[in-house]
Amino acid sequence: MSVRRTVARAYWRVSRWTLRTERVPADGAGLLIGAPHTSNWDFVLMLAIAGEADLTFRWLGKHTLFRGVAGPLMRALGGIPVDRRDPAGLVDEIVARLGGGERFYLVVTPEGTRRGDGWKSGFYRIARATDLPVTLGYVDRTTRTTGLGPTLTLTGDVRADMDEIRAFYADKSGHTPSRRTEPRLRDESPTPPPPPPA
Repeated sequence: MSVRRTVARAYWRVSRWTLRTERVPADGAGLLIGAPHTSNWDFVLMLAIAGEADLTFRWLGKHTLFRGVAGPLMRALGGIPVDRRDPAGLVDEIVARLGGGERFYLVVTPEGTRRGDGWKSGFYRIARATDLPVTLGYVDRTTRTTGLGPTLTLTGDVRADMDEIRAFYADKSGHTPSRRTEPRLRDESPTPPPPPPA
């Protein structure tokens, strides 16, 4: 048993949260969405979920987390530093890693911790470019449950895919509900107008 899994299982034994997880595909690669992501505690739970499932995973973090003595630890935990002042090329880098044969689950928190007008689309572009499945990880404070939900294959129909994602997260509430962001991408097609009355 891996060290990550041992630590994660110890965490779940003492946690006040209940873990409910569906199995992820066995091919060893994909994206794990962590949502709602309304505080750093939500992200800690997602790492514990992935660790308990004994998945090889990576996650994206602010480059400042990787400074000094913390850097080696963050990388050992699967972290990939992201400089938000210069984010260009990040999606290409991840796609290149996966396309080059690396097998891992990328934990992504598309809404961030800042309130905004929707989710960031990087996860969608990565999934489409690599043809990898997307597993919907969740945190629900109202029921004190967390885990991995269904796994989706994105179709390229952004509105339809996001409708499915929205339906899953509709009743989920993060650590700080007031910071929740609606699962919506900027490049979704607008809703067509209703047909004229007969």
